[in-house]
Order: sequence, then C-alpha cells, then structure tokens
Amino acid sequence: MAIAKAERLMNLALCLMNTRRPLSKRELRESIEAYREAGAQGSEDAFNRMFERDKDDLRELGLVIDVDENTLDGEAGYLARPDRNRLPEIALDAEEAAALSLAAKVWQQARLSGAASGALQKLRAAGVPFTDTEAAGGTALEPYIPVREAAFEPLLLAARDRRPVAFDYRKAGAAVGEPRAVEPWALECWRGHWYLAGWDRDRGASRVFRLSRIVGKVRSRQGAFTAPVPEHVDVRATVARFAGEGATATATVRLRRGAAYPLRAKALKECQIDAEWDELEIPHGLGLDAELAEYGADVVVLAPQELRAELIERLRAVAGLALEGERA
Repeated sequence: MAIAKAERLMNLALCLMNTRRPLSKRELRESIEAYREAGAQGSEDAFNRMFERDKDDLRELGLVIDVDENTLDGEAGYLARPDRNRLPEIALDAEEAAALSLAAKVWQQARLSGAASGALQKLRAAGVPFTDTEAAGGTALEPYIPVREAAFEPLLLAARDRRPVAFDYRKAGAAVGEPRAVEPWALECWRGHWYLAGWDRDRGASRVFRLSRIVGKVRSRQGAFTAPVPEHVDVRATVARFAGEGATATATVRLRRGAAYPLRAKALKECQIDAEWDELEIPHGLGLDAELAEYGADVVVLAPQELRAELIERLRAVAGLALEGERA
C-alpha cells in the first residue's frame, strides 16, 4: 500500500485501540490529520468512502472492530478492544529461531537488513531461544543475497503496492535503453542476478527484465493494473526458458577456438571443424539470439535459419548504433 495510506491506517488503528469508549466518525475525523485534510478538500461523501475503505482494510488485516450504535451523541461508535486484538504468545523452538536468524542475515541491502535486525531484536526481547553460535554473533553458514541495482527497492515497493512503473531498458546487445511501461508482479534472484516479471503494457504480454539492464531511475505511474496478476509467478522458470534451459529445440553454431566458454558448457554435441572453428549443438530457447550477439564475430549460426536471421538483424542494429556514436 502507499505510504500515505499505511500511515492513515496506522493512525486509525491506534485511535480505535487506545480509546476507553467508542469513537464516532466525527471524532475520528477530527483526530486524524489525513481525514481532516480530506474533509477540507472534498465532500462529506468522500470522507465517508475513505473511512469505510480504511475500516474494511483494517478488518482484512485482522483487527477486530466493534460497533456501538448507542453512543451519547446518537452516532455509531467504533473501537478495537485490546482483549479481542491481543496477539497470542510467540513460541518458537531453537530450530525455528535459528531459521529466522539465518533468513534475517540473507539480506545485505540496507533497508531490508534494518527491518530484519529489528525483528530479531524483538524476538530476543520476547525470550525466543537462540543458539550459542547466534548469540555470539555468527553462524556456521553465512548466506547473503546481493542487491546492487538501484532499481531493486522501487520495483519491490511497486510490486507490493500493485503500482505501474516506467523505466528505460537496455536489451542484451543493445547500446542504449528504450522506454518500457510495466506492471510489476514479482522479483526473484537467479544465478546471481535479479529479475522482474510483469506485464509489458506496450507489447501487451508478460515479460521478464534483468535489473542490471535498467538504465536510470524507475518512475511510478498513476492508475491501477490493467492485466490480471497470475496466482503464481515463476520468474526462474521464465528466465531459464529464455536462457534455453529445458528447451526442446536445438541450434547448430560454429565457435572460434578458445571463445564462448559459457556456450560450450551447455553444448549437447561438439566437434572440431578445423584449426580455428568448432561446431556445437546447443539448446535453443527464447532470447538465444541476444546471448549469441555478445560473442560477436566468434560465433556463426548455421541452423535454424530463423535464429540466424535474428542474430544478423541484432548485430546490424548494434553496428549501426556504434557508427552513429562515432559520427557524433
């Protein structure tokens, strides 16, 4: 949810949980700044709609809100009784506590790391058991998820809030980025790189974007999503399909001796043609032309013809951009 709405819901929850008697909508409107501003800028109906939405959102989050129809001023009153909204005691065994501690250490990105550390401190204050190793400040296993891309945090928040975004994206082999309008669904790390899955509005189809190829800032856009969000977004499977993993088709290419070792690592067949060239059969998946373009003159596609044509077109586009840069 947007930060402004989150703050408004928090203020409403605090008012309802810290009152000894039911509060009317009029009293809540006078107590919460966001409601006062809404009333000053809009109509009574606008405030009523906002309040009803906020009340429903709090209930969906688990807050039990009682309604009293017999208040002194004749209006309905609202309150959240502490005894009905008290969380059960947290009981974790040593293994569960160790798993939480391990998960908290995964994040190296500053904002997420701070939240995780704060959660662990609260667990320790509540008496949750921790192992001797964790109490000493270390573990035998030290996993981490690197987040170097500036686009990570704004995209994570946009995916959480279901908020469209826009950014410039540089495809593999391209010299400059092109504008993309995306409805972000999910982020996932695969083989050391972060990827975003979402709906590409301009192309009218789902797409996967590698965060390291996003150029410049991620910009938020107004409005709701136009495409339905899948119940399960498997980012890794989509990226693997673009990388050729699990592909049923194959491609035949020639590689210059001593070049393109990543291609050789996944070759199904390999044979020597002469002193300079080897011939390989490799899995053919979506996006293979972009991967091959990175090797330039060290690779020649023999089959299929569609892949050969795509690679030639991509290389010509890169060459054209390079010429324009030299003239400039």
